[in-house]
Amino acid sequence: MIDFQRVSKFYGDQDVLEDASFVVNPGERVGIVGPNGAGKSTIFGMINGQIQPDKGEVLFPRKTRFGHLRQELRADGVDQVLLNYVVDGVPELKELHGQIETLEAGLLGLEGTFREKELQRIGALQDAFEHAGGYDIEARAAAALCGLGFQDAGLQRPFNEFSGGWQMRAELARTLITRPDVLLLDEPSNYLDLPAVEWLQRFLRNFTGTLLLVSHDRYLLDSLTTITLEVMMGKVSRYAGNYSHYLVEREGRYAQLSASAKNQARRREQIERFITRFRAKNTKATQVQSRMKMLDKMEEIQVPATSPDLSLIKIPDPPHCGTTVLQVEGMSKSYDGSEFVLKDVDLALQRGDKVALVGYNGMGKTTLLRILAGELEYTEGKRIVGHKVVIGYQSQEFSDTMPPEKTAYDIVRAAARDTDDKQVRTILGMFGFSGEAAIKPCKVLSGGEKIRLAFARIFINPPNLLVLDEPTTHLDINGRRALEEALTRYAGAVCLVSHDVTFVQKTATHIVAMQPPGITRYHGNYSYYREKVAAQAEAPLRTNASKSDVNGKDKKQLRKERAEQRETLKKKTRGLEKTIVKAEARIEELEAEQSRVLGYLSAHEPGTDFEDLNRRLSLIQGMLVQANKEWDIAVDELDCAKAGMQA
Repeated sequence: MIDFQRVSKFYGDQDVLEDASFVVNPGERVGIVGPNGAGKSTIFGMINGQIQPDKGEVLFPRKTRFGHLRQELRADGVDQVLLNYVVDGVPELKELHGQIETLEAGLLGLEGTFREKELQRIGALQDAFEHAGGYDIEARAAAALCGLGFQDAGLQRPFNEFSGGWQMRAELARTLITRPDVLLLDEPSNYLDLPAVEWLQRFLRNFTGTLLLVSHDRYLLDSLTTITLEVMMGKVSRYAGNYSHYLVEREGRYAQLSASAKNQARRREQIERFITRFRAKNTKATQVQSRMKMLDKMEEIQVPATSPDLSLIKIPDPPHCGTTVLQVEGMSKSYDGSEFVLKDVDLALQRGDKVALVGYNGMGKTTLLRILAGELEYTEGKRIVGHKVVIGYQSQEFSDTMPPEKTAYDIVRAAARDTDDKQVRTILGMFGFSGEAAIKPCKVLSGGEKIRLAFARIFINPPNLLVLDEPTTHLDINGRRALEEALTRYAGAVCLVSHDVTFVQKTATHIVAMQPPGITRYHGNYSYYREKVAAQAEAPLRTNASKSDVNGKDKKQLRKERAEQRETLKKKTRGLEKTIVKAEARIEELEAEQSRVLGYLSAHEPGTDFEDLNRRLSLIQGMLVQANKEWDIAVDELDCAKAGMQA
């Protein structure tokens, strides 16, 4: 259990946390949300001991093993090869292995009782090494690295040869394989592409310890967490449920507290009016004193801040253009003249298309975007821009390379020197830079403000084709939702790359999968693309099985066997359906008991046996993990059985 007791933390004049109290129980899966700079990373720093609270205490059981992924890379260089660097993330295994080797070397020359005792010591160390996962650590490390996008051939490359983004992936793999009691992940999907984010989600679903996740990725928050902690304006509020549930619950709490605060304000006003009216009358002195005490005891109801305004990104309507806005025919790109990143690519973008490029990093997504935007020359083929098409391009780097001393006004003005001052101010206002905000220097802008400014710079010359490379990188959740809504309303064409699964799902109506050196287009959203990819992966297996059956037996015998197989599958299906119903009932029962135990723990009633309750909670959560696994297995088997009946 992690227990924050009246914790405060100050940085200069800023109160990051003020009298914050909350509990994280063993086995809980907690999403920590709030605006950038609210104190989410500070909470992680206090848990792992790197940051000390100015007031209050942070308590947790002794010998708790923490795994922590930070947003920043370690400062010191690492000379090891990639695989060894990740494996060494479990230092106790390295220590055990060293002890075993030392004892084995010392066996030479030992005989009789002394040799037997040393062999027993080696056996005990080997048991500990096996229990800690030492014999499969390299396999787990390699699996994690490959799941995050590394190629087999790269596992023996020196860690220092990789770029910062790939080093962050290695840090993530190093953290994941440690099997800690508490896993602290701070923006783990940064630097990941969509396939790697999906792999991470599958990996974390099977993690059985306590998970604390700071993320702007709604896909991870919704699919992995069951508790949400909101950090805002120095306060920490706990909500039961994932991110989507939190949004609904938060609105309900806000409405209730707002109503209570209004009632309290009316009551306070009535009391103050009574005091003012009768303060001078001796006959009312007792009543006045009573009401003054009442005012002193009245605790002000604090209403949490509302969610930030999502209307700060207002994309203007695009100018009219031809039906086909852009197309490439037989387009190829090689950087060295021999190996092709892209080969014979045919792609046409129509007016109003919303297209997302997906695939692992290094497959040419940014290269294709830059060619489409006219920022990069291609080696072969054609690029045809449609009638009256204006392209607005935002690179990954632009928001990071804005001149620090330039103001928001300077950035937009430089993009359109022939535009009058009024129009520049109008565009700045449409993206949240009204009044004095327009003269803020870039060096003081937040990541979200820089992204908005980048869009203002694009729209000073209104485009009808937007080409966006990772536009969500520096945005918090509300910023992503705002951009998502703006792009959904935008009538022009969009071609984008993003590692945010939810953002791609909600904005893209077409998917282009990068399959070097070519591409494949899917005329549907991201869910449709995933379904098609899964079906394509299964098709060869069905075809091979079908051919094998037909070649080995006559059709009559085959029909008979298939009928028998379907009957067997029907019986199996009925049994699996019963198993699923029982598992669901068991899960509901365990979740209800878990809620009751959590209620007792949160109440802090005198005489509560917290040790016994925590033991029971740990047992319940273990049974819940097992029950969910049984449900998952039964559902998978049922799906397979039904597919077999339809074959």
